Amino acid sequence: MDIIDSNLATIWLVLIGFFLLYYALTDGADLGIGMLTLFTRDWEKKEAMMHSIDTIWHGNQTWLVILGGMLFGAFPLFYSIVLSALYIPFVLMLFGLIFRGVAFEFHANARWKSVWLVSFGVGSLMATLGQGFALGGLLGGIAVRSDTFAGQPSDWMNWFSVIAAAGVVFGYLMLGADFLIARTIGKLQGWSYRAARLSGGFTLIVSAAVYVGTSVLHKEMAVKWTAWPPSYLYLFALLTIGAFVLYFRSLGLKKHVAPLVWNWLIIIFSFTGLSIGLYPGMIPSIDSAGLTVEDVAASPTTLRFMLVVMAVLLPIILTYTSYSYWIFRGKTTLEGYGGD
Repeated sequence: MDIIDSNLATIWLVLIGFFLLYYALTDGADLGIGMLTLFTRDWEKKEAMMHSIDTIWHGNQTWLVILGGMLFGAFPLFYSIVLSALYIPFVLMLFGLIFRGVAFEFHANARWKSVWLVSFGVGSLMATLGQGFALGGLLGGIAVRSDTFAGQPSDWMNWFSVIAAAGVVFGYLMLGADFLIARTIGKLQGWSYRAARLSGGFTLIVSAAVYVGTSVLHKEMAVKWTAWPPSYLYLFALLTIGAFVLYFRSLGLKKHVAPLVWNWLIIIFSFTGLSIGLYPGMIPSIDSAGLTVEDVAASPTTLRFMLVVMAVLLPIILTYTSYSYWIFRGKTTLEGYGGD
């Protein structure tokens, strides 16, 4: 218990990182599929894309709400500073999620289905750009003084946030294409292979740029790159590169599920490596040392209580989510779900 009590903030950081990864892997694919509809004029393909996720998108999007609640409870100072600094990107994301949600609800019975298919694609792009600019704004550094945001509402808009937003867009397109490869057949699956190769190549380039840019902006990450003996940063960088190699190999072999699995591993390895590079920092600052995990954490009593609640709820949530994916497994077409 003493070990747990002394590391409560770090435990919660790991838990929130898990939830963030889970959201990126699941709803990221949904958003990617939505954006992919903007790159084809075939309305039947667009319909099949939307149909491939119409049973799971609600649950995937719910993880974002859970993540927000956990951040508010476990890291209230982080929540207040980041939302103040990145208000505009988060509003852009919310409007995008609204457009996408309305498109799903109205599309099935609408007379002019094309309007809602466009709304589905545009809303997905808006939500993705909002998340990308928020990530870039955070990693690029936030002006903090006396534990409050001391910058301007437009500070998040800079060269680094543009690169990060491009990385999220290409990463989600890659996820969406791989999900379609695993869940569809025929012409749409063949089209998805081509989309996966193209988006995967761009993701590799932009991911490398994000790593380099973060190291340039933050000395603590640059020091870990030059440390001897090498830190775990090198291990996860090598794992990410290896996963990319095997990812493109699986596309060349026309595998159905392997590209999606390697894509998940690419995201997990790169996210973990980036987190290790910045740890224990949690709010990088552009004009000071920034705030660490311990600086922004709630009281130990609050963290301990939330940990007990999460120990009960997390297995239930994961069991329900896994069951829903199992029920709607297999290939999907406009007519419904087929076999494995």
